[in-house]
Amino acid sequence: MLSHDRVWAAIDALAERYSLSASGLARRAGLDSTAFNKSKRLSSDGRPRWPSTESLAKIIEATGASLEEFTGLVEGRVGSFLAQQRSAVPLLGFAQAGAGGFFDDAGYPAGQGWDLVELPARATETSYALQVQGDSMLPLYRNGDVLIVEPGAPTRKGDRVVVKTTAGEVMAKVLDRQTVKSIVLVSLNPTHPDRDIPTREIEWVARIVWASQ
Repeated sequence: MLSHDRVWAAIDALAERYSLSASGLARRAGLDSTAFNKSKRLSSDGRPRWPSTESLAKIIEATGASLEEFTGLVEGRVGSFLAQQRSAVPLLGFAQAGAGGFFDDAGYPAGQGWDLVELPARATETSYALQVQGDSMLPLYRNGDVLIVEPGAPTRKGDRVVVKTTAGEVMAKVLDRQTVKSIVLVSLNPTHPDRDIPTREIEWVARIVWASQ
């Protein structure tokens, strides 16, 4: 049954499943960090306040979850979905990713030397994981965080992406603009410069669909 309590419980469960707080889920979806606070779930006179369909659509997109998954959480069908969502994907460190032999020309996993990691995240047959090394991606990604990357997925302005250059540099940035001549990337860490890289120097771009934060 669709109820006020079940919808808010599903939002909390979705955040927990993707290792986020309710505030962290709101921020990832581009919403105000207080949007899902307990205090926002009732109006000042005590009447139930429902999340908007727009905010629900944004958190589903931001986590890479499916509508079926969210509906399952609303209906309390948690156990079966947890089993379905666990995926074993190839894992590689950012430092190793810059070396040759781990990717094909399109940015898909190739060759030997990959580990496997099982994460509670939706993944396709072509998904893989990169483990953050160092502090260059703070404050968003910390040393040891695991990013699920989907090569071939469409990208657009504002997406978090992993980019590999022809020189072997691998970086996680926010896509700002992409033209036939260059790609403009915004750094996650404000102490690192933004980048405007000629297209001829880009080996591949892959969208980040999940992070173990």
